[in-house]
Amino acid sequence: MHKALEHLSEKIIKGEPLNEEKAAEIANLQGSDIFQLFVEANRVKEHFFGSKVHLCSIINAKSGRCPENCSFCAQSSHHSANISEYPLVTTHEILEMAIEAEKTGSKCFGIVTSGTSISNEEELERICTALKKIREKTGIAPACSLGIIDYNTAKRLKKAGAITYHHNLETSESFFPQICTTHDYQQDIETIRNAKKSGMTVCSGGIFGLGESVNQRIEMAITLRELDVDSIPINFLNPIEGTPLVNAKKITPMACLVTIAIYRLILPDKKIIICGGREKNLCDLQSWIFFAGATGMMIGDYLTTSGRNVDSDIQMLEDLGLLM
Repeated sequence: MHKALEHLSEKIIKGEPLNEEKAAEIANLQGSDIFQLFVEANRVKEHFFGSKVHLCSIINAKSGRCPENCSFCAQSSHHSANISEYPLVTTHEILEMAIEAEKTGSKCFGIVTSGTSISNEEELERICTALKKIREKTGIAPACSLGIIDYNTAKRLKKAGAITYHHNLETSESFFPQICTTHDYQQDIETIRNAKKSGMTVCSGGIFGLGESVNQRIEMAITLRELDVDSIPINFLNPIEGTPLVNAKKITPMACLVTIAIYRLILPDKKIIICGGREKNLCDLQSWIFFAGATGMMIGDYLTTSGRNVDSDIQMLEDLGLLM
């Protein structure tokens, strides 16, 4: 199997796509074959990206009271999670967070708001003003995650200075109805298409450990490949009290790493950024994400949960010789 995996990575580097059937076969590897999978995933990553590590940060700019019923999310008004709820923060607060993110080494800074979409003109204008100020005052690349948007909104964000639009599919289309019933999967796909059409790069991925099968994880990867997204954020469920998935079975550290490696082989020339839940699910194997094919990670806090101490993450990168 070691030789077969080496041959497979060579074909992927040459441009031959990995199909669903082969990906499913790889997902069931055992023993030392798993470590060879990581070797080949890392080989593919280094071919396209070298050893560069991409760091990003976010601000939870508007929290809670979301009308969507995503079963993993503490911000849903359908659930009873105990979180801070507040309206859109000021432009100054967004800018200050962007400046701080740049100081800690982040190259991308995301403005994230709860809710189905931004439908309030005053809020949209405030975000556009913040984007302009970030471009004027910093060298960090601003991004937005404002839910479902149309093409005209995408164009406004692009014109204001947004480099990237972030909108997760969350899971595969076949599993999505088990996770969310308040909007349709195709609305998420159309948002991605609108963002790409506007000229923004697109960051779209999902969250693993929701109860989906391995084949459904692969299904989402194939969808992301078909949509030609630019980067893929990978999250692992951190169950939160008050949400329907509070008692979900934890995904193992090795299963997390195998998932990262499979996504690298399916999406060889795309950034793969490891985000929420890595501390809880990867435990002592967090540094292995780069060996398994990841190109970056989110640092700092997430939307409703705390991240690892930034200094600890920077030290980890220094220890790995990856801090550039």
